[in-house]
Amino acid sequence: MSTQVSPDIDALITLMAKLPGLGPRSARRAVLHLISKRTHLMAPLAQSMSEVAATVRECLMCGNIGTGEICDICSDDRRANGEICIVENVSDLWAMERAMVFRGRYHVLGGTLSALDDIGPEQLRIPKLLDRITTESITEVILALNATIDGQTTAHYIADEVGERCMISSLAQGVPIGGELDYLDDGTITAALNARKRI
Repeated sequence: MSTQVSPDIDALITLMAKLPGLGPRSARRAVLHLISKRTHLMAPLAQSMSEVAATVRECLMCGNIGTGEICDICSDDRRANGEICIVENVSDLWAMERAMVFRGRYHVLGGTLSALDDIGPEQLRIPKLLDRITTESITEVILALNATIDGQTTAHYIADEVGERCMISSLAQGVPIGGELDYLDDGTITAALNARKRI
């Protein structure tokens, strides 16, 4: 960084550059924008970040994040319908909620199994999931894991562990709505063909 930039601003740019999707140049532009709008944007943002840092916590049941020990989804009795949707991380849970089609509860694993990264079931929230299936009288486990090798390995592991305790299903995979075959990769086309249905 140039010596013309103060150490405080340089430190802020360095921190911003660590955010997903922001490199050093994007971070510099974002910081300059915040500084130019410091009264209406930077000060409220700093206050909100401070409040969230002090109050945010992980839900003790599902792993979602919120400000209480139990998140709003888990505390909603109407969602105790016997269905539990398994996702890798909180952003996946939020994506499912955005679609407004699933009305059960969730379980956030916190990642996927990975022998290379030394991530086993104990590093994820799989033991807690197995406890929940029993204590919450779960009738269906919906595996909503990413279609990666680690995601599919994790899905197979969970299916084996759950066994006959309840029904296990997974999200359909294939051609997205509005998708054109010419732009799809071979794996997506293969999954779509294998999951074809009669019309």
